[in-house]
Amino acid sequence: MSSTPSASTSPPAPRLPLAGVLRVGRPTDIWFKPALSVVAAITPPTLTLLALGRLDLATYAMAGSLCALYAHNRPYAARAGVLGWVVLGMLGGLAVALVTASLTDSAAVLVTVGALLAAAQKVLCDATRVGPPGNVVLTFVSSASLFAPQTLDQVPGHLALAAATGAWAWLVCMAPALVRPHGPERRATATALTAAAAYADTGGTGEGHAPARAAGYAAVHAAWQSLLATRARSRTRRALERLVVRAEVALAAPAQAEAERLRAWARALRGTGPVPQACLPSAAADELLGVDAARSLWARLGPLTPLAARTALGCALAGYASLALGIGRPYWALVTAASLYQANIALTWSRAVQRVVGNVVGVLVFAAVAPLAHLGQAALVLCCLAFSFGAELLISRNYWLGSVCVTPMALLITEFAGYRATGELVTERVADTVVGALVGFAAAVAVTNRRAGDRVERALTAADRAREHAARLLAEPGPDPAALEAARRGLAVALADLRATADAAAGEWWQRALPQERVVLTEQSGHRTLAATARRQGLLPDQGTATETEDARP
Repeated sequence: MSSTPSASTSPPAPRLPLAGVLRVGRPTDIWFKPALSVVAAITPPTLTLLALGRLDLATYAMAGSLCALYAHNRPYAARAGVLGWVVLGMLGGLAVALVTASLTDSAAVLVTVGALLAAAQKVLCDATRVGPPGNVVLTFVSSASLFAPQTLDQVPGHLALAAATGAWAWLVCMAPALVRPHGPERRATATALTAAAAYADTGGTGEGHAPARAAGYAAVHAAWQSLLATRARSRTRRALERLVVRAEVALAAPAQAEAERLRAWARALRGTGPVPQACLPSAAADELLGVDAARSLWARLGPLTPLAARTALGCALAGYASLALGIGRPYWALVTAASLYQANIALTWSRAVQRVVGNVVGVLVFAAVAPLAHLGQAALVLCCLAFSFGAELLISRNYWLGSVCVTPMALLITEFAGYRATGELVTERVADTVVGALVGFAAAVAVTNRRAGDRVERALTAADRAREHAARLLAEPGPDPAALEAARRGLAVALADLRATADAAAGEWWQRALPQERVVLTEQSGHRTLAATARRQGLLPDQGTATETEDARP
């Protein structure tokens, strides 16, 4: 490769691949946490309503209970606030939906309000990085409520029920803090160490080194965000910080990293024993400042404008199309469209395929289970609980697998107020899924995102500046340790952001050519500077110097 950037290459022709879209992967390490939490959050209120003979109110109880799906990757101190905002956001969307439903019977108006709510929920969830499951659950709750018969005098009671179950969901999600108070931070650090070990296995030049490096820096950045989510620096947190630094160092110099040691640390963190102690030079150990790379909410909302337009337009058109075809449940088409929109067109296409396949298989599962669920209301509740658990078990393997359980669960929820003909529900759901996917994807193609190239340029500029700043400090005879540590961490964050921005832009259509070679060269020079900075800090041994012994202590 030449040492100077060439002209920007032309963007590849639009492709809509099918290979790999339905491939089943491994589940996440914590799939059981949202699965158990949502079951624990749904069961008591639903069984209470069943005992009272008011299962028709279970839809509003489910609205609050589904908040238990969120924030399981956050430290408990931060989780408390995030879950609180999720519950408030759910209540806000539900309130708008219920009031609107009580004031108008116009299906077109209801679809319009639902589309605007879906766009707001999508943008706010993406900007605040709330997820998984992101906006889809909130959109499902508000959209379904728009088409539920409602009067103004019923709204306060329904909102109170949702608020009560939301508070219960909050308690369910916070309860594990009593047993393992640092569990989320430990898991985030273990993930960073494992990703760094995977990159170290490539030696920095072997097959798959580029995606392994990108995954490593993303995991390290996520670990820092987890550790920086709370201000208190306990002894456990300081030990975790040192381990994250060791992961960073392995990424900076993979040929000198000890992959097996990194994995051993990761295994220890996933257990219940004490946090392993990693050795760092005293200067570096005193300057673990981290990098607060979070931008203001307003700054994060700006780049999401095209996504908001896609969501609003796609959801509205999907709902209108469902109405025009007389299918009967336009909110299903609206929610399908809302679930499609990802960071770029390529990912949106993949999600559309996954959604359609999962929903079609899911309605077949519902048709098979319906006779059992119709044996009685208790059987209906038990089937719903089983599918809620199954959805979280499968969705991290592939979105379509999770949809196989989500679809029958959603159909069962509609029967809390009364049984419907199975054939009618199946037909309507398949039709609305196909309409929502087709119209929603068409809207994604129609609303172009020409800002993607601008964001790549800004990310390149930020990475260049971070590298130059670190290089200037390296040139000084005695740079301030704190400044050098901040420069190294800032450069790592800038390079991770550059890779994520470039990947997102590469999957977008109808934009100018991207400076792909310049991105590669900037990454190469940036990572060389990272290695030099780590060596200057004493985080890397000089050539020919052995690494620290296993029993070393800070």
